[in-house]
Amino acid sequence: MLKFFNSLFGRVVIALVAGIVIGAVFPHFAQTLRPLGDGFLKLIKMVIGPIVFCVVVSGMAHAGDLRKVGRVGLKAVIYFEVMTTIALVIGAVLAYATRPGVGMNINLHSLDPASLSTYTENAKSLKDTAGFLLKIIPDTAINAFATGDILQILVFSVLFGSALSLLGNKAQRVSSLIDELSQVFFRVMGFIIKLAPLGVLGAIAFTTGTYGVESLKQLGMLVLVFYASCIVFVVVVLGVVMRLAGFSIFKLIRYLREELSIVLGTASSDAVLPQIMRKLEWMGVKDSTVGLVIPTGYSFNLDGFSIYLTLAVIFIAQATNTPLSIHDLIVVVLVSLVTSKGAHGIPGSAIVILAATLSAIPAIPVLGLVLILPVDWFVGIARALTNLIGNCVATVVVAVWENDIDRARAHRVLNRDAALRYVPAGEDSGAEPTAGEHVPAV
Repeated sequence: MLKFFNSLFGRVVIALVAGIVIGAVFPHFAQTLRPLGDGFLKLIKMVIGPIVFCVVVSGMAHAGDLRKVGRVGLKAVIYFEVMTTIALVIGAVLAYATRPGVGMNINLHSLDPASLSTYTENAKSLKDTAGFLLKIIPDTAINAFATGDILQILVFSVLFGSALSLLGNKAQRVSSLIDELSQVFFRVMGFIIKLAPLGVLGAIAFTTGTYGVESLKQLGMLVLVFYASCIVFVVVVLGVVMRLAGFSIFKLIRYLREELSIVLGTASSDAVLPQIMRKLEWMGVKDSTVGLVIPTGYSFNLDGFSIYLTLAVIFIAQATNTPLSIHDLIVVVLVSLVTSKGAHGIPGSAIVILAATLSAIPAIPVLGLVLILPVDWFVGIARALTNLIGNCVATVVVAVWENDIDRARAHRVLNRDAALRYVPAGEDSGAEPTAGEHVPAV
C-alpha cells in the first residue's frame, strides 16, 4: 500500500478521487481550481516543441542511413492510414448498430449558432487540401516553435535531421549538442511531471464542479457508445495487432498505467509525450524509431479521434432526422482521412475538425454540432487515451517490422522484471536511457 501512495500513479489516482469529491461538495470552490489544470498543461506544452525537435533530429542522426529513415516513415504512414480507416469504420458501424441519436427529433431552429462561431472560423483553413498542406509549412522555423504547432515543428525537424545525417562527422558537434539538449529538456519534463497530481486535481475538480457529479455517470448514449467503441478498438483491433507482433496489449497498458492515469485526468495526451517516448526506449525499442513514429503519430495516427468523427457525424444526422446515403458515408470517411490530420494543436480540435468534415457533406447541418458541445470534454478523455495507446502500439509494430526492438528485453520489461524497473526522469539513476542512447539488451 505504501508503494502505491509513493508512486506517481497512486498520487494521480488520489488526486482524481479528491477532485471529484471537491467538485461534488464544493462546486463553486472547485471551479476556481481550473488554473491548476491549465497551468500544468501550459508547462507541458512549453517544452514539447523543443523535445520533439531534439528527439526527431537525434533519432535521424543516429539512424545513419536516410533510406532506413524513409523506410520507417513510409511503413508508419501506411500503418497509420490503415488503422485510421478501421477506426472510422468502427465508429460508423457502432453508430448505426446502437442509434444513439434516434428519437431526439432536434429542431435546428432551436439551436444557438453563436456557440459555434469560433469553431467554424478555425475550420475554414481545413476545407481544402492545398490550404492544409500550406499550413504545415511554417512561415519561419522560430514561428513553428513559438506557436507550438507539432506538424510544423516535425517538418522542420525532418529537414534539419536529414541535413545533419548527410553532413556526418562535419556536424558531429551539432549532433552532440542536440543530444545534450534533449537530456536537459527531459530532465525539465521530469520536474514538471511531478506536478501531475495537482494538474489532475484542478482539471477534474473544475469539470465536476461545473457539470455536476451526475454528468460523470449519465453523459448520454453518445458518450457511452463512444467509450464502448474505444474499448472495442483497443481490446480487439489493437489487441490482435499486438498479438501478431508477439506482445500483449494488456501488459503494455499496465506498463503505461502512470501516463494513462495522467491523460485520464487531463484529457490531453500532450502531457505525457516525453515520458511515453522514454518508456518505449526503456522497453527496448530503438530510439530512432521512437523518435520518428511517436511525434508523427501525434498528428497522423489519431485512432480515438477518428472513431469520434464518424460516430458524431452519424449521431447528428440521427438527432436531426437527416437521412444519409451510402455515398454520404463514403464521403465522410474519405474527408475524415484528410481533415483528421490537422487535429493536433487546434483549439477545440474535435469540434473544429467536425465542422470542416461536415462542410463537405451539405446534407448534414453543421449547426448540429451544438448538440455535442456539452460533452466534448468527457469524450475527450477516451479520445486522448485511445490516441495514446494507438501510437504506442504503432511504434512497437513498426519496430518489429524493422527489427528495431530487443524482444527479450521488451518481454522482461512488460512482465515486470524487477531488474528492469523503469526510473522516471528527474530521479537519480545511472541506468536511465536518454533520447540519443539506445538501451542495450540486459
